[in-house]
Amino acid sequence: MCVVIGRKQEIAELNRRLKSGRAEFIAVYGRRRVGKTFLINEVFRDNMVFHHTGLSPYEREKRMTLKDQLQNFYFSLIRHGMEDINPPKTWLEAFFLLEQFLTRIDNGTRQVVFIDELPWMDTPRSGFLTALEAFWNGWGNTKHNLCLVVCGSASSWIIDNLINNKGGLYGRLTLEMKLYPFTLGECEEFFINRGIKMSRYNIIQAYMILGGIPYYLDYFNPSLSLAQNIDTLFFNSKAKLSGEFERLFHSIFDNADKCMQVVRALSNRHSGFTRNEIAQMTTSEPNGDFTKVLKALEESGFIMPYVPYGKSKREIQYKLTDCFCWFWLHFKEKRDIKNPDYWQNHINESEISSWRGIAFEEVCLLHIQQIKNALHILGVSSQESSLIVKDNDKKGMQIDLLIDRADDVVNVCEIKFCKSPFTVNTDYATKLRSRIATLEEANPDKTFHLTYIGLTPLVDNEYADVFQSTISADELFT
Repeated sequence: MCVVIGRKQEIAELNRRLKSGRAEFIAVYGRRRVGKTFLINEVFRDNMVFHHTGLSPYEREKRMTLKDQLQNFYFSLIRHGMEDINPPKTWLEAFFLLEQFLTRIDNGTRQVVFIDELPWMDTPRSGFLTALEAFWNGWGNTKHNLCLVVCGSASSWIIDNLINNKGGLYGRLTLEMKLYPFTLGECEEFFINRGIKMSRYNIIQAYMILGGIPYYLDYFNPSLSLAQNIDTLFFNSKAKLSGEFERLFHSIFDNADKCMQVVRALSNRHSGFTRNEIAQMTTSEPNGDFTKVLKALEESGFIMPYVPYGKSKREIQYKLTDCFCWFWLHFKEKRDIKNPDYWQNHINESEISSWRGIAFEEVCLLHIQQIKNALHILGVSSQESSLIVKDNDKKGMQIDLLIDRADDVVNVCEIKFCKSPFTVNTDYATKLRSRIATLEEANPDKTFHLTYIGLTPLVDNEYADVFQSTISADELFT
């Protein structure tokens, strides 16, 4: 077994199911490129008797047909040793052939059947889901040594058709597992494992650009600097991720163009937009189909719904949270960069410095558990949100992260990405105290604590105690 970074709880649970002594039906899902296939292959490698991957709908101009998918399944059966069979014409026939194959090779030991990218196989009017139901309910669940593992990047399909199935597959899954991107700490472990020397300052910047997606991180060349690696991945003539944005969406969503429209709209404002605002920006009707688009993007980890602090649940907003998409749309799609060394040549310019500040806020949002751990409130339930106050008579107020805790304390977080220690001067301290006074006036039942989250520590001066707590970047790696 190769070294698997992180995933300790997931590995333990999958191994427990492997040794359960009963029929198991496991669904693993999560953002594309997050490492689902690698994890399953490594955990079940010694017991896997059949492995099949659906054909990607993005490999041709048209979506894969039923005939294409069935032919591919037929080849997988032959590849694993099935002989003297004709290509199946329906999914019912295909799964019956799989049943015959598993019966033929059954020696009483655990049989792991892994079907990767399952949603791709469900072409229109193919009867795929009915056949899968018949296979499991009519045969699979009676085989105590069978472990059926299915996987997919189209999270909404997995959730709608397997997890929340209201038909014959209702309640049939024995384990549902969502795989999340790496944390900063896991990225650091990944780089160390790959022999890549990188400071935490640069690991955070790599996270701002690629998120915790192992597939992207695995492209890093140990002999190159961070800036050189970014140019290699995005800006030179043979950039390895040059077509990744559209390929990513077309391989996950049936309505990929509409999903990309929504993501592009959300990239215009860090705090996001309401449902109606997004519909207007994308010339969409705010109907049930539009709701499904938002839900699919949310379930696949690209966007996040939240209620801005002080607003009602009816005023929910959506914001883009996928680091790769943020970077791609800001630096690739919105400008025609011809310089193959763009990142190396512009790394110290104000535009990139400004982007870093916003991107670091997103990294912090994705590490709420680490922030709460540093504040010793991991066991306290909380809601995270932002707050923007526009006032024509007074100065407005923008807070990018508030942690509204169940113990009636709100951490008002100031997030700074600076290479030098941050100094609180008299003007900034006055601004912060004024902000807290405004919040206390509007919410007298809450206690507001200013929290500094920074790459570097605060300078210890007479104004530093305006913050009740401080969190260093190192604590985001725990």
